[in-house]
Amino acid sequence: MVLLLQPTSILYLRMSILKFFFILTLGAQPAFANNRFDYQHVVSAAQKLAAAPYAAPPRIPDFLRNISYDAFRDIRFKPERTLWAGPTSRFGVQLIHLGLYFHNPVAINIVDAKGIQRLPFSTDLFTYGRNTFKDQIPPNLGFAGLRITYPLNNLNEQNHVLVFAGASYFRGVARNQVFGLSARGLAIDTGLPTGEEFPYFREFWVEKPDPKARRMRLHALLDSESVTGAYRFDVYPGDQTIIDVTVTLFERKRPKLMGWAPLTSMFYYGESKARPAGHWRPEVHDSDGLLLWSGTGEWLWRPLTNPERLLINSFEVEGLKGFGLLQRDRDFAHYEDLEARYDLRPNAWIVPKGDWGKGEVRLVQIPAKNEINDNIVAFWTPRGPLPPSGKPIEFSYRIYFHSREPGGLDRGRTLATWVGDGEEKGSKRVIIDFAGRSLAALPENAPIQGIVTIGTDGKLIQQNVQKNPVTGGWRLAFQVIPPKGKPLELRAFLQHDKVALTETWSYILTET
Repeated sequence: MVLLLQPTSILYLRMSILKFFFILTLGAQPAFANNRFDYQHVVSAAQKLAAAPYAAPPRIPDFLRNISYDAFRDIRFKPERTLWAGPTSRFGVQLIHLGLYFHNPVAINIVDAKGIQRLPFSTDLFTYGRNTFKDQIPPNLGFAGLRITYPLNNLNEQNHVLVFAGASYFRGVARNQVFGLSARGLAIDTGLPTGEEFPYFREFWVEKPDPKARRMRLHALLDSESVTGAYRFDVYPGDQTIIDVTVTLFERKRPKLMGWAPLTSMFYYGESKARPAGHWRPEVHDSDGLLLWSGTGEWLWRPLTNPERLLINSFEVEGLKGFGLLQRDRDFAHYEDLEARYDLRPNAWIVPKGDWGKGEVRLVQIPAKNEINDNIVAFWTPRGPLPPSGKPIEFSYRIYFHSREPGGLDRGRTLATWVGDGEEKGSKRVIIDFAGRSLAALPENAPIQGIVTIGTDGKLIQQNVQKNPVTGGWRLAFQVIPPKGKPLELRAFLQHDKVALTETWSYILTET
């Protein structure tokens, strides 16, 4: 399914969203029996919260709301105040100051052998650089979020491995990566004309890990006008950073659209279209495609785009095995950006635990005029009946932050996509490079077939397949005449002896 709509105001600012207001009571804390804590306590807190009306949070001072980007960057957490990091733990916790993009105070609790302890806000935890407003900051301001540190790249230093800040956003990296795309706790009404609702994590409980632990566990309480939720995150940093997510949701009211395991990324421009005038870098994006693995065993790759109008695609799946936003192109020469290092941005691959049943992976692509906007969203939305109001909605999944291809991909993958004018008037030429070990092993004269499927009213006028001696893979090229004024869906893959050799490449040609 494809929807082309007029641009709306749902552009995403990097790292967090600016315009959404939520409730938090910083002073109160749930009373747990014997001061012992586990996930069920957060579930109970979410259920109790859902039974109460939603209310807006306290407003932070205007000078923090309106602070400039450079002034906010001058507010830095003191590394020496990192909690736990050192001889007593591989993991550490650092705190994030409110201001700029971050308007919603969150409560942060530590769970250890002593019980549950609320971390009090203090300006002594931060340096303020050239800012002169330190004395104006309320003593009970609260925090914007937290960072998890770990000796990811070097045993002698603490690296940021996971950041929770802004709404329900969290970002992770693996070894030798830089931060890029974000995951979210939940998406509500994303891409709908009525506007999007942004749940946020209003409180965290971070369990102190054992000294030699390689896993950290933390919990979060989610709140919004429609939904509350309990979340448990088990974090395993390394060559691929793995996060196991357990979710229990309660509805105040049923949203029109609920997105599980949402991912948010940025795609400004890439190889399939000419770069904007005046831009010197060849490509600019955090992710270059959506990959999904269906219950039938099909792998599907949809290259990302920066559309002229809001573009929404739905991919119906039963028995979903995985989906994610990937940065496949890791050639530095394709970006040439020494600061942003888009070649080192992580993939995020979602693997459901248990059967999520029937549903769809929805891809929302929003027009963006620069690279500071996160304009790509992907999530799973269930089609089957949800539990009745008042009953919990429960699911769990695993997120892999890494640079590799997902486990299970046993066939050729899409290496690159180019689109240009065809030979006939109004036609388009599409070129796809596929690569993979099985493809590289085939001789030049192997009878490889390109299977191309086009949507209604389109016309396929030419195609051919040939060995690519540079990549060792195979190139499929074809030309189509798209219908006037309509998008055209395209699918293609390579096969030999009626056996698919590659994933299915999926693309949409728009009128521009």
